[in-house]
Amino acid sequence: MPSGVGFDISTIRGFTNVAKQNNTLAVGVYYTYYPSPYFPVTFEIQRGRLWGGSRVTDPYSREYVNNYTAVLIHADLQLGQVVDYEDNDFMNVLKNAYLGIGGGMVKDNVQNQRYDLFSQGYPAGTYKFPGTDSSTDPDVNFRVGYEFKFYNEYDEPYLRLHIEYVHHVVFGEGLDGYNDPIQKFKNNFPDQYRQISIGLVYNFGLIRAFTKRIRNEY
Repeated sequence: MPSGVGFDISTIRGFTNVAKQNNTLAVGVYYTYYPSPYFPVTFEIQRGRLWGGSRVTDPYSREYVNNYTAVLIHADLQLGQVVDYEDNDFMNVLKNAYLGIGGGMVKDNVQNQRYDLFSQGYPAGTYKFPGTDSSTDPDVNFRVGYEFKFYNEYDEPYLRLHIEYVHHVVFGEGLDGYNDPIQKFKNNFPDQYRQISIGLVYNFGLIRAFTKRIRNEY
């Protein structure tokens, strides 16, 4: 079964130039191709809402909301591709754990507090933070997860449920819309966000031979 379609839902959290970050949600839909049962390559479209800062508690009254869209591709290597799990109960469980890497683009659509309401050295509300409300930035992501396979009557994994952690590094300053000067603010790393997600994939297509039995029964 070399192909699949699926979706996931994630709790997400930003790591940007503002101190406070909130947990929000994202959803993704994707198409997966399987060069082997343990090496999926996935094309994904993700929509989410990143939110951080506070106009009340932030020292500079910064707050942002980013309703973003990401287009991503990633490949995941499951342990079953590289280890011998036959006749080994422990490795048969671990075979579905995986590491992955990917990339893509994030389209940012930001609404934020652009003026400092508590300026020092300026009349309140007159200092405008540099940055942009709309940008498209490259993304590199890393993931670790575990997949549960559900088999049909032919011992083929027709449904796959995964739980994973994904960390995104987004090059640029677009996630929160603030491009702060390093002389005024600490700004030593690219914007980032993380996902903790659960997803489901339905497999379809022609059966492909593999060197090892996918489902082991003892």
